[in-house]
Amino acid sequence: MKKTSYLFAAMLLAALGSGFYPVTVNAVQAQEAAEPAKQTVRAEMGKPLNEIQELLNAKQFPQALEKINALDALDKKTPYEMFAIHRLRAVVASGTNDSALLASSFDNMINTEFLKEPEKLRLMEAMAGTWFNEKKYPLAREWASRYLAKDPANQGMNNLLARAYYLENDYANTIKVLNAQLAEDDKAKRTPTLENLKLLGGSYQQIKDKNGYATVLERLIELYPQKEYWADILYTIENRPGFSDRLRLDMYRLLLATNNLEEGPQFVEMTELALLAGLPAEAKTTVDAGYAANLLGTGKDASKHKQLRDKVNKQAADDIKTLDAGEASAKSAKTGVGLLNIGYNYVINGQHEKGLALMEQGLAKGGLKSVDEAKLHLGMAYLQAGNRDKAKEILKSIQSKDGAADLARLWLLVPPAGSKAAPAAK
Repeated sequence: MKKTSYLFAAMLLAALGSGFYPVTVNAVQAQEAAEPAKQTVRAEMGKPLNEIQELLNAKQFPQALEKINALDALDKKTPYEMFAIHRLRAVVASGTNDSALLASSFDNMINTEFLKEPEKLRLMEAMAGTWFNEKKYPLAREWASRYLAKDPANQGMNNLLARAYYLENDYANTIKVLNAQLAEDDKAKRTPTLENLKLLGGSYQQIKDKNGYATVLERLIELYPQKEYWADILYTIENRPGFSDRLRLDMYRLLLATNNLEEGPQFVEMTELALLAGLPAEAKTTVDAGYAANLLGTGKDASKHKQLRDKVNKQAADDIKTLDAGEASAKSAKTGVGLLNIGYNYVINGQHEKGLALMEQGLAKGGLKSVDEAKLHLGMAYLQAGNRDKAKEILKSIQSKDGAADLARLWLLVPPAGSKAAPAAK
């Protein structure tokens, strides 16, 4: 299968998002927490404070800041007077987009007794979002981390932190934050967001961790199925070290089941592999699908395709007549290979009960080159017969490292025949 793993590169920008909530003037109008007795200012400060408020209402921020600085120069200010000055500076900073002044004002406000804890968190969140939108990611992370020290499970701040790390090319920390977030999602029985899964997959790709990337693709297929995810994960699995060439037909089966056979030569090769496996009925299904997709029977190889189709049709018709004789021969053989093959043939010819019984007998008889490969085919046969629970039991028992266990997990993610898959992710 000659495909390039391209999917995340095209989708990562959407996963990063367009920004987070910045500071507004309302964000600095915080709810005060201290007792009313402590929330007082001296009489001599009353008039300047009123003048400053009028300037702020008129959006005359430079003049307001000048008066705020003059007020700050007074001696013996009370803690609440200092808090009021910091809050006024924050309003000026918000109105003039002076993020450095805003951060220092928020920091001073947070370090007082005059804000309730939720209000302090709101200022941290707003400041983190402001720095993120200005692409000052280290500062965004600093404020997000302050927030998370108080509320570690907050989704918004974890999302911002992960994206800041990613945009700094710190993929290891992006993965660490997102995997922790996914663990929280699982603990809360909450579906992970599509954006977080995309970003996690992109991060694994950046550090060339193919196994991590494949794990994310499986979650995407499970939760947000798309044809392209299937193509990407099958490409990844097929190109893993140790993948057995014996499973090439099984790889094609999944490609066909997920509508990812897209080239005439792929249909030809799958058809020929099915014939070599002694499964002319499957070969007929494959060649017919190639013709239906207009990928066979056209172009310079049209005559070759016709020859192949004629050959397949003849063998499929002959095979139906000789199934019973093949069964007798398989039962007398020393190993279970023949029983497994003839049983699978019965299944794909629609005789599920008889075929499954023969396959079970073949597995029990033994003498197989690969027990897990036999279990893979038995699990697939149970899926075709509509017995998903039994298929799940068998497929989940496969542990080999040659690709059979990977394909077994993926078959359990293929929607049952006739069912509607979840909507494709946008």
